[in-house]
Amino acid sequence: MAATSYSSSSSAAGAGGGGAAAATAAGLKTYFKTPEGRYKLQYEKAHSAAVLHYNHGGKTVSQLTVAYLKERLTGQGSTPSTPSSSSGMRSAAARLLGTGNGSRALSFVGGNGVSRAVSESNRVGGTLGTSTSLGGSQAVTNYDGKGAYIIYNSADTLFISDLNSQDKDPLKSIHFSNSNPLCHAFDSEAKEGHDLIIGMGSGDVYSMSLRQQLQEPGRKPVAAQHYNRGDKDGMSISSRCTSVAWVPECEGMFVVSHSDGNLYVYDKCRDGNTECTFPAIKDPAQLMVSHAKSSKSNPIARWHVCHGSINAISFSPDGAYLATVGRDGYLRVFDFSKEQLIFGGKSYYGALLCCTWSSDGKYLLTGGEDDLVQVWSMDDRKTVAWGEGHNSWVSGVAFDPYWSPPNADGTGENAVYRFGSVGQDTQLLLWDLAMDEIVVPLRHPSGGSPTFSSGSPSAHWDSACPPTGILQPSPRMRDVPKLSPLVAHRVHADPLSGVVFSTESIVTICREGLIKIWARPGHSENNQQSNSSEFALSNTVSKDRAITSFSKASGSSFKQPSSLGLT
Repeated sequence: MAATSYSSSSSAAGAGGGGAAAATAAGLKTYFKTPEGRYKLQYEKAHSAAVLHYNHGGKTVSQLTVAYLKERLTGQGSTPSTPSSSSGMRSAAARLLGTGNGSRALSFVGGNGVSRAVSESNRVGGTLGTSTSLGGSQAVTNYDGKGAYIIYNSADTLFISDLNSQDKDPLKSIHFSNSNPLCHAFDSEAKEGHDLIIGMGSGDVYSMSLRQQLQEPGRKPVAAQHYNRGDKDGMSISSRCTSVAWVPECEGMFVVSHSDGNLYVYDKCRDGNTECTFPAIKDPAQLMVSHAKSSKSNPIARWHVCHGSINAISFSPDGAYLATVGRDGYLRVFDFSKEQLIFGGKSYYGALLCCTWSSDGKYLLTGGEDDLVQVWSMDDRKTVAWGEGHNSWVSGVAFDPYWSPPNADGTGENAVYRFGSVGQDTQLLLWDLAMDEIVVPLRHPSGGSPTFSSGSPSAHWDSACPPTGILQPSPRMRDVPKLSPLVAHRVHADPLSGVVFSTESIVTICREGLIKIWARPGHSENNQQSNSSEFALSNTVSKDRAITSFSKASGSSFKQPSSLGLT
């Protein structure tokens, strides 16, 4: 697909806080243009070096999770679901939290790469106060029980910031004395109890309530559950955590992947310190799923996926499929309930580092050391396009859930998927994927050089669907349809590690933990706190599933609140 490129102009106007001045000093542009308008640097988030204690085991890469909390509803779960042998501890936690820490969070983007639309029309952010000491060691003042939060890690500390505030410093910092937090995920569907999981460099895993961390003073985790503790008898997983993910549509279940090629399935409603053993792995290159013998064990299952590190995991929005990418360069897609490999394929070169699903579950994105963004089709079970535009490793990919996907029956015309990617080249790239506009290689029967045509890749290129359970080799470069980025913009001075789309902005983070919020066209600093509801917009998009049309005259268009009937 030949996409138009839009260059950004040098300007320091329009960025909130100190973001514009800092960007200008670093030679960075503070806005970039797309067919639908200008994205502007609104403000930045960062931590103070003074709150970092110690970097256990070397340098860590900052990762980003965006979590939405709504105000607690009366009558919602009265006690957290954290397991405990003491009923007194449960009642004490219930007294501490009032109606419980089980308030249902409304949206999640980041962490495990899935974007799920929110389901309420409450405004996020707004009346949050700030911490009264450096790094958020005191309880958040004027806490109203709702908000949009950025969760990110650096060295031995996890930080929580208010997405909709121009405050650069975090609201809260949580210090871990035993290891560095490396990955985290927030459960938007948690009915009660803990909704935040954190994977550590030591292999330890924590679960906790995001709301409770914000309510309580101090810099230690509050009422956290500790899994895979190295100081306890029984199984101890010493390899570092690489990714964590809640299982959609399965209350309390979450998965943690590790650098030794294993991933473990946990149940937050079970004790995290029970003894658990699994059989020896016979062939490191083969899938092996083992279940714990005791009904009280936690983790409850181990999946040995590959030889070498699993670098990232992501669940399809309905929780039916689990995607993993690894050091061996393979994407693997599993039927999670059946514990079976559906299909897999290899990168053009090197390891794969990140993956994510489209909101309709029909496509996946992967990125890695070959500098490519690969688009995979669940229907075709293979790569259907390669995005070329990065000059170094691709470290983060995300679909924009506010661009509506095609109809489930595939009848949508000119439907567009918008997605973004970031890399170690410090660039943010935006892409529009219109499957009917893609340039498709057509192979000659004689095996000569391919010609090209437009249309669905599955209609022309290797139309046969691979057998179930087979890992496919990398296709030849000339045989794969190519995408060009809509926008390529250098957004940070340091290599990037993540990107997240929200209704009003694009959020990027670099390896050092600096976060930038890029306001969408039409969302200025003034209307960031307006009454136009992010939750109402997301809810409308989720229910309507309207198709965004690709206009050949004006390019793609982002649906503004007015176009959705909102005021």
